[in-house]
Amino acid sequence: MFSAFTTHATLTRQLVIREISARYRGSVMGVLWSLFTPILMLGIYTFVFNYVFKARWPMVSEEGEVLNFAMVLFLGLIIHGLVADTVTRSPRLILDNVNLVKKVVFPLESLAWVMILNALFNFMISLALLLIFVYWELGHIPLTALWLPLVLLPYVVILMGLSWILACLGVYLQDLQQISGTAATLLLFLSPVFYSITILPENVQPFIYLNPITLIVESARAVLLYGNPPDFRALGIYAVIAIAFFTLGYALFQKARKGFADVV
Repeated sequence: MFSAFTTHATLTRQLVIREISARYRGSVMGVLWSLFTPILMLGIYTFVFNYVFKARWPMVSEEGEVLNFAMVLFLGLIIHGLVADTVTRSPRLILDNVNLVKKVVFPLESLAWVMILNALFNFMISLALLLIFVYWELGHIPLTALWLPLVLLPYVVILMGLSWILACLGVYLQDLQQISGTAATLLLFLSPVFYSITILPENVQPFIYLNPITLIVESARAVLLYGNPPDFRALGIYAVIAIAFFTLGYALFQKARKGFADVV
């Protein structure tokens, strides 16, 4: 499951670099587009929600600041961006690499790692921009932001399991590609990205927490914006589920890969 970082580390690194380079090859700005796009989006969010709608987030930070809506929204959107990449790209992961299935002995499970690492590259650029914006808006970055890697780790683990499952199912059920975009949209609106979960009725909140990004969005806001520690008990339960899902996804992928060459 972790051969991408041990046995196939060099291959995985080369594939990640190739995919990032291929995305911007031929463009004038190159990799700078990875920085330009989130800057543009954050600027638009700030203008629309600060000056047009004059929206402020209903919760305040530990120091009592009323949080900028654009800042809170942007954090939720970049976290959702990871699962959106996973859901929309995974169903075609094998079909887009048919030559690797048929012609060479290739560690196909590494393709999911390559995709996730590429998505994390874009996420880290957006996160760096957000940290700058948080410092500009609040005058400091809460010390609790150091908990952010702990919050994101189980999220990445569950995304890997999801990627393996969707990748193998996408070979046999190609209709999955048609609904992946809709599924990503549903995950967005059924999570507290555009709203605080505290405004929902208490009997509805448990159902929103069934969404895999809900706890991560809430925990990331807690440590990065509110200045509060994460809910360690909830994260512990999430981590156990993530490990189980990760293991299930890998097992299913390894079982299904035996028929890839016949299907594609």
